[in-house]
Amino acid sequence: QVQLVESGGGLVQPGGSLRLSCAASGFTFSRYSMSWYRQAPGKERELVARISSFGRNTNYADFVKGRFTISRDNVKNTVYLQMNSLKPEDTAVYYCYAVGTVSGSGSWGQGTQVTVSS
Repeated sequence: QVQLVESGGGLVQPGGSLRLSCAASGFTFSRYSMSWYRQAPGKERELVARISSFGRNTNYADFVKGRFTISRDNVKNTVYLQMNSLKPEDTAVYYCYAVGTVSGSGSWGQGTQVTVSS
């Protein structure tokens, strides 16, 4: 069964950096595109970044372009989100999402809290 476990969240000051990780198991990782979403209190969940199954293509929300970088390691079955120049408005629960390139089925991780505050 698909399992996604996020880690790396925490409290950071504005301008700081964090690196989120999402460890995947229970499926063929290289056959899934991977995404990071986030949800702030009282707001809808929104796409942050997406990476194709072999990492050739990436997409970013405008509000993180130039600050966040998504990457993946298909040997370690892990997707990463490097977050730099963090702002208070980046505060949210960050979720990992996997979508099968053939099946189209999607699965969510449990989320990791990121808080940007001085």
